Amino acid sequence: MPNSSSISEFLLLPLADTRQLQLLHFWLLLGIYLAALLGNGLISTAVACDRRLHTPMYFFLLNLALLDLGCISTTLPKAMANALWDTRAISYAGIAAQLFYFLFLMSAEFSLLTIMSYDRYVAICKPLHYGTLMDSRACATMAAAAWGAGVLNSLLHTASTFSLPLCQGNVVNQFFCEIPQILMLSCSGYYLRELVVIIFNASLGFGCFVFIVVSYVQIFMAVLRMPSEQGRHKAFSTCLPHLAVVSLFLSSGFFAYLKPPSVSSSSMDLMVALLYSMVPPTLNPIIYSMRNQEVKDAVRKVINKCVSQTFDCPSFGIHDI
Repeated sequence: MPNSSSISEFLLLPLADTRQLQLLHFWLLLGIYLAALLGNGLISTAVACDRRLHTPMYFFLLNLALLDLGCISTTLPKAMANALWDTRAISYAGIAAQLFYFLFLMSAEFSLLTIMSYDRYVAICKPLHYGTLMDSRACATMAAAAWGAGVLNSLLHTASTFSLPLCQGNVVNQFFCEIPQILMLSCSGYYLRELVVIIFNASLGFGCFVFIVVSYVQIFMAVLRMPSEQGRHKAFSTCLPHLAVVSLFLSSGFFAYLKPPSVSSSSMDLMVALLYSMVPPTLNPIIYSMRNQEVKDAVRKVINKCVSQTFDCPSFGIHDI
């Protein structure tokens, strides 16, 4: 059997067996990718350009949109290329880079979601201290910590995973590089080292999850005590989208990495991977803008400005005709 030193490329899982279905999957993935690019691009532009959104909550939302853009751009372009050109191959360096960037962006996003729950807790439960606890320097430090934690976690996992000797071939049973699928290719007994790292990270992730749950319990208790119905509505409109994003992200991610092998199958692994790698980056802009009037107004302003500039007469030289 080949070992890791003799493997120069891997074979990814094809999304379909027939050419017609491959092309159909290409167009579906392209539509999802363009929707994610458009949604997160509009959110990023709206937050960056609208001074009313220059607050800690929207600063973290901007970071989340950037992470989502990077996350979906790590996996989908290669999957689309494979479907379009009917190929499965990816180089050793390419699959290592894909694993590193995907883990980096996903880890940073989870850290950022935890920080966002703290931001909502301070804003609702400690409003008088919000300006002090969440000033610009504190926000920049927490955002940098989230990105830095993602880099460190990804370096640890990537180095640990690709230091394992691979004795089970080079066929990755997934449409992108995923740690559980690489572990299946490792020699018997060697994968335990990486498994320990995964369990350690899962423990940290569970700790963050407990922090988020406790924060939202206190948030909802404070919201329900508000005398103003308008105040309760505004608080729920900013908290419920974040809670929906966290629930979707954590449930699918934990299931993908911690499910027992006895319930694993190719179709189930593919569906779970599609769920946690593509759905959150695509739906996050919709979830965060659906119940938030400020984001809606800012996005509408950006769209109107782009349309007016596109159809501006001088740009087409109409006045010169």
